[in-house]
Amino acid sequence: MSTAQSTSVIFDLDGTLVDSEPNYYEAGRRILASHGVTDFTWEDHSRFVGIGTRETLEALRQRYGIGAPVDELLAGKNRHYLELARARTDVFPEMRKFVERLHTEEVPMAVASGSSLAAIEAVLAGTGLDAYLTTLVSAEEVAHGKPRPDVFLEAARRLGAAPADCVVLEDSPPGAAAAHAAGMRCIGIPYVPETATDEAFEAAGLLFRGGQAEFTAQAAYDWLG
Repeated sequence: MSTAQSTSVIFDLDGTLVDSEPNYYEAGRRILASHGVTDFTWEDHSRFVGIGTRETLEALRQRYGIGAPVDELLAGKNRHYLELARARTDVFPEMRKFVERLHTEEVPMAVASGSSLAAIEAVLAGTGLDAYLTTLVSAEEVAHGKPRPDVFLEAARRLGAAPADCVVLEDSPPGAAAAHAAGMRCIGIPYVPETATDEAFEAAGLLFRGGQAEFTAQAAYDWLG
């Protein structure tokens, strides 16, 4: 597959490679409950899918009038999340197949995520994906999180790849918008079904409107080639 030999693939982590959103919701629910917020729902959480953890907590802190500094909330949420992630994180089966096939083909790969570096490393180690994915970029390492392109551009830099030669896999509109802003092609796999019609996904080169239920490693591989 000659095209793929010159292509680098950058994966979002949460909701794209792994189904970690339930753990993030529970971690957020716990930290908010410790500050007196007891009505935080899955629907509330779903509005922040694709947004970095710090940005999410800044918004929730303001919404609920929480007095604790965002750094304290961030440390608490990360602590809860790591506990949950180490206990269990599920990899989407077709995504695992896709990563393994790209690894066999020696296609350069990276993970670029809004999660903390500690969370990224814990999830990859716990799922065994760390055997294939070793170039990792956290939004904490760049100036701006998604939908700004910083995290993807840094991933491309570390891979030694031109942005135009990179393909991003994303589950959220902010992530898809970040890929577009970075000048990269995008494969969209909406985690929240209602977002499939978002204009950010409409610009994707390949869109699985049904999300992970529709995604196949073969279809993504064929599109790359």
